[in-house]
Amino acid sequence: MNVTGRPHFRLHSLTAPSIFFLTAVLPLSPSVVAPFQFNETGSLNGARNNHTATLLNSGKVLVAGGAVPGGTILAAELYDPAAGIWSVSGNLASERERHTASLLRSGKVLVAGGNAAVLSDFVGPTELYDPAIGTWSTSGAIATPRVEHTATLLANGKVLIVGGQDKFDHVLTSVEAYDPVDGSWSDAGDLITPRYSHATTLLPNGKLLITGGFDRRGNAFASAELYDPTTGISTETGSMMIARGLHTMTLLPSGDVLMAGGAANGQALADAELYHPASGTWTTTGSLATPRSNQTASLLPNGSILATGGGFPFPSTAELYDPATGSWTYTDDLATINVGGPATLLPNGKVLIEGGLDGTGLTTATAQLFSSGGNFDKFSRPKITGATFTTDNRLLLSGFRFQGVSSASSGDRKDSSTNYPVVQLRNVDTGQSQFLLVDSTRVWSDKRFISAEVTDFPSGPAFVSVITNGIPSVPTSVVVPPLGGK
Repeated sequence: MNVTGRPHFRLHSLTAPSIFFLTAVLPLSPSVVAPFQFNETGSLNGARNNHTATLLNSGKVLVAGGAVPGGTILAAELYDPAAGIWSVSGNLASERERHTASLLRSGKVLVAGGNAAVLSDFVGPTELYDPAIGTWSTSGAIATPRVEHTATLLANGKVLIVGGQDKFDHVLTSVEAYDPVDGSWSDAGDLITPRYSHATTLLPNGKLLITGGFDRRGNAFASAELYDPTTGISTETGSMMIARGLHTMTLLPSGDVLMAGGAANGQALADAELYHPASGTWTTTGSLATPRSNQTASLLPNGSILATGGGFPFPSTAELYDPATGSWTYTDDLATINVGGPATLLPNGKVLIEGGLDGTGLTTATAQLFSSGGNFDKFSRPKITGATFTTDNRLLLSGFRFQGVSSASSGDRKDSSTNYPVVQLRNVDTGQSQFLLVDSTRVWSDKRFISAEVTDFPSGPAFVSVITNGIPSVPTSVVVPPLGGK
């Protein structure tokens, strides 16, 4: 398998096994105690790879687009964690794979970039999914269609797409900003270094840390830069110790950023590093037991990081990083191999992985859940200080830590950020529960949430909880007024 020389995005072909890099999979000791485990859940209605997965405010997961042997697809599906099944939702207007998906503060999902069945057919128009009606609509177009870019939701509600590669194999420096107010895209400056298959993480200070990636010849970068959305200017910061692309970056509760795995010179890497924003420097931390590239990294409610997938032969193992000890340990074998499938942290603390490639390199529809044990970081727990219904039957919540540390890594298509409020209402007498959509005209913030109009729910005493990054608040009592005759 040729994994050097040509631009790496060409390796993400529809014959998919070549998207991963050759590596010798190191054995993970089965003697290590693993309190967590993987279990199968309902399969997708159709197999897909190179798709996106997005947790909605409803608690369901939206999967969109992707590739199958011989083509790309329009189809979207919704996963219901309560039932463990998938249902068909509205189709995209444009087929695409290797795009990005971002949940906006309105609760809608923005899809940008990607390519259609022909690798040179890159998609410019962007689309919005409205969970209230289950349909897609076009919403502007990016100036430079691209793949292998990153997408990041900013505190002001805008979305930045960074770098990537265009249909002419040009590696991009350009940054574009999406404004959800009018659905427009605008030029937002340039990176110092053109790069694709890089990683992007939003830091607490509002700047974007952008690391690694590849040039047009497939050479990996060690360089890193900090992009300031307020000025549109990027400045250099400390370089990584090892050049790499197709790696993950995860913002930890401590404020440091964990970078793990990736690939360079056609080989997957096990090395991991920590970036310290205060000093702009990197230090080594424990290495992965299995070299991985294009893997997933999920920040769990207890503060540890789950790594799955990546590498070739396809690893059937998963491992956990403990920030306290700086080490990785084996946790469990996958129930099914879903290499390249996104990982999404659910409100119940489980991690959903679906689609991708199976152990033979074929596109799969299987899905599985990782149980993270139920513990959580108490210092990251959201808190409700006020809960009341408005006269138009919308639930108004006030409090703090409604926005948590980002659980996403890399900013690429495998991201499924869950650092936003998922609100659950539960009737005291009947136990009936319902996740509430956000009011799309009055977006949420770290201290405030207004739901869409609540209907078809019993009146009377209830409890409401805010769940952010799989961490639930203490339930708060609220009285539900008569809704729709109930």
